[in-house]
Amino acid sequence: MKQRGRKSGASLSVVRTPEAGEVEAVSRPVAPDELTDEQAGEWSRIVDALPADWFPPETHGLLVQYCRHLVEARRVSQLIEQVVSSDEFNLANYNELLKMQEREGRAASSLATRMRLTQQATFDKEKSKGKARGIKKPWES
Repeated sequence: MKQRGRKSGASLSVVRTPEAGEVEAVSRPVAPDELTDEQAGEWSRIVDALPADWFPPETHGLLVQYCRHLVEARRVSQLIEQVVSSDEFNLANYNELLKMQEREGRAASSLATRMRLTQQATFDKEKSKGKARGIKKPWES
């Protein structure tokens, strides 16, 4: 019979685990067929660098777009290098490529932040190397 009323803080803090001997296997998501080989390589690199359960199915669309933006940013960067190293420097082309590079960078940065892939999202204050590490707060003294 269930207990009536609110659940206590103690009961909410208990983590329920599977029965003894029962292990739930979590597999890493596989790159979708819609990605090119280069984009699929980015997918694998990102997925393999994080825990297996980091990307639930609802985030796969974001990850697909992130991989596309990374590859496109790399291509735009190569085009910029070609324009800079060519004998006939075209300022209008160069300016357009820089705009494209900024747009791809912003999109990739936004998606990375939303999927918690950035250093900012995974920052651990306890492991930081800053001055504040050893300084006590005024109310702690």
